[in-house]
Amino acid sequence: MRKVVYPGTFDPITNGHIDLVERACRLFDRVVVAIAASNRKNPLFTLEERVELAKKTLAHLPNVEVCGFDILLVEFVHQQQAQAVLRGLRAVSDFEYEFQLANMNRALAPTMESIFLTPAEHLSYISSSIVREIAFLGGDVSKFVAEPVEIALKKKFSR
Repeated sequence: MRKVVYPGTFDPITNGHIDLVERACRLFDRVVVAIAASNRKNPLFTLEERVELAKKTLAHLPNVEVCGFDILLVEFVHQQQAQAVLRGLRAVSDFEYEFQLANMNRALAPTMESIFLTPAEHLSYISSSIVREIAFLGGDVSKFVAEPVEIALKKKFSR
């Protein structure tokens, strides 16, 4: 079975993330969306909330599993018995950091491959941080996130 892990903070999951997962589902038998605790990033949503939002937005994909993790990525990938890590590249500016991560992961786990996908062109400008900022300022994020995420953002910022 070909299995890939798509790690990230997903704070929140966006339509760009969903696009990458959908395309990964065509390439791999199983896609594990691995949501990092990322406490040092001080996420808006708790790990449990992010996992639940991802499960709701990806429920239409039968070969996707969503779970949280708080260990070194190479250890998590090994536990999952996956062959690769999926990373998204929105712009050239993402490449340098992702290239460095891929090489570090290869140094830690030589058999683990890194796969890079770019989102559909109309989604390439979407980022979780920009979506959070728009929602915080009361803007409409419905074009950038699935409905459960839009509702959760409105709830988060209505307090």
